[in-house]
Amino acid sequence: MLRNIDPILSPELLHTLRAMGHGDELVISDANFPGTSSGPTCIRADGSDASTMLRAVLSVMPLDTYVDDPALTMQVVGDAEAVPEAVAAFQSIINDTADAPRPIQSLERFAFYERASKAFAVVQTGERRLYGNIIVKKGVVT
Repeated sequence: MLRNIDPILSPELLHTLRAMGHGDELVISDANFPGTSSGPTCIRADGSDASTMLRAVLSVMPLDTYVDDPALTMQVVGDAEAVPEAVAAFQSIINDTADAPRPIQSLERFAFYERASKAFAVVQTGERRLYGNIIVKKGVVT
């Protein structure tokens, strides 16, 4: 056991977060996301939800402050302006937890998949809310 480390962060995930460098991206996905087939290493976290995972990740990893879009979500198909429940929760977590909170930006569904395919890793949670997917870009630890 370690102090001040959220127990939801598995040894494999902690290793991944530590191995990431500035500008690398991590996908935290819902249960429907094609995590294994998307390309990057997929770390399963089926017993968690995406909000809990995002809060835990941001407790040890800063968001990139050198870009306008350190956090990206998938737009609702057919309604790009909609803000799903999961996305509203993500913004609240970023506002409360991130070192330098920023508004979440969004990408069209297939653009999101393309961006996710280039991420460092995917953490696939058991999240059941639709559009419970977010890409976060690692910042610099000062």
